[in-house]
Amino acid sequence: MSAYQHAIDTASQLCNGQPTWQNINPEFVARMQTQNRFKTGLDIARYTASVMRRDMTEYDANPAAYTQSLGCWHGFVGQQKLLSIKKHHGTTNKRYLYLSGWMVAAMRSEFGPLPDQSMHEKTAVPALIEELYGFLKQADARELGHLFTQLDEAQGHGDQVAVQRLQNEIDSFETHVVPIIADIDAGFGNEEATYLLAKKMIEAGACCIQIENQVSDAKQCGHQDGKVTVPHEDFLAKINAVRYAFLELGVDDGVIVARTDSLGAGLTQKIPVAQQAGDLADQYNAFLETTPVASAEDVSDGDMVIKQNGELRKPVRLPNGLYKFKAGTGEDRVVLDCITSLQNGADLLWIETEKPHIGQIAGMVNRIRDVVPDAKLVYNNSPSFNWTLNFRQQVFDAWQQQGKDISQYQRPELMSEAYDGSELAQEADRWIQNFQKDAAEQAGIFHHLITLPTYHTAALSTDNLAKGYFGDEGMLAYVDKVQRQEIRQQLACVKHQDMAGSNLGDDHKEYFSGEQALKAGGANNTMNQFG
Repeated sequence: MSAYQHAIDTASQLCNGQPTWQNINPEFVARMQTQNRFKTGLDIARYTASVMRRDMTEYDANPAAYTQSLGCWHGFVGQQKLLSIKKHHGTTNKRYLYLSGWMVAAMRSEFGPLPDQSMHEKTAVPALIEELYGFLKQADARELGHLFTQLDEAQGHGDQVAVQRLQNEIDSFETHVVPIIADIDAGFGNEEATYLLAKKMIEAGACCIQIENQVSDAKQCGHQDGKVTVPHEDFLAKINAVRYAFLELGVDDGVIVARTDSLGAGLTQKIPVAQQAGDLADQYNAFLETTPVASAEDVSDGDMVIKQNGELRKPVRLPNGLYKFKAGTGEDRVVLDCITSLQNGADLLWIETEKPHIGQIAGMVNRIRDVVPDAKLVYNNSPSFNWTLNFRQQVFDAWQQQGKDISQYQRPELMSEAYDGSELAQEADRWIQNFQKDAAEQAGIFHHLITLPTYHTAALSTDNLAKGYFGDEGMLAYVDKVQRQEIRQQLACVKHQDMAGSNLGDDHKEYFSGEQALKAGGANNTMNQFG
């Protein structure tokens, strides 16, 4: 018996036991249950956590099995992404969503557009998670609704082959609900604040929470200057807070991504107290830039003095009270951050870098794997990188080392359009095309994401439409560049009434009201013009 038929039989037994439910159709009940597989956000979090854990295990066995996501700032954008993935690739396997704190700040704050500095409302983060999953669940309901309509037609024609095929499609239907890697920034406060927000995110459906080691009230975008890190003990307390939130809510295999910004962070706000030589606080303090203290004359009022390797040293403090790390210690601090996080409850790492360079990433990951062999990364394929220039310069450098003639190229000018058709540019594009595959194999990257691609695609497509529509093209700009392309490329969204739930509503009206239902999808609905 098919799962769908089993659901009908179960609903029949239930309804038949209630004499006043004679107007309830058991098959309609089964359909609505099938269309609403996930009843709560916690159901989603538990399911997607199991998906992500399975994917992590498969990656450990085969680095070619890496995963990917795109950042989405609205539920509709996430929904369209998953519909497109299923249409073009047949499955959502190993495709996730990313929730970017940057985009929440820039596009979802009631304060208006904000920089990525944890100034937006913390409640906007779980609200967006809930919104994304609401749209993904609606995609399930819509697609299954179409299958039910086809099933009714096949049954009406007595086409048992089609009936069996459609029942199989319904039983094997792959949900659009996929894992979301959700950005909690630096936790929006102390460890209790982190725990409370993590709970809301998990209750909304998050199976994976990414947290960074910056000071919460001094948080900066990972690709901006002025970043300030916290001591390891402070960061580990927040990792513990997130784990407790997962366990309290019964998401036992929830995933924590520990992000380190130490590569680009040269400052700390706090000097931790070492209890013994070589402990985490002592290791953190060893990276501080200090000056020797020979006598009281070397110390000003309010200065701090610490003892390092038997000597008194004065940490260099800026006018704003922050302390400096030694220049050139970034990679060493990253490695220590990552090892410490993995040894204390984190599942995945995020190393924020200043450029997409596989050799640089692999150099750090290999050092981490010397201590934690299965260490793996979530990596930000950031739009903040100038990918074209970076990779053209990487190819330039590689060719120079190989002794290849590069006299026709000027390294600082490689972004110029004049080089677009050159051999070097074509080779750089091949490197970009293969970056994710190569980095997954060589640098331990389990998950590749782009933080804010849909921010840029929205801007680009709007610019192109506005240019033509308000210019000489007029309405043709929309028809040619948008609607005609939707039709030619078979975008489901061309039937926007259906996408917004019109047909779902008609189905429900028929369930509830029978022949009296006033439905929107009749012959006069202009959506029928699209076939």
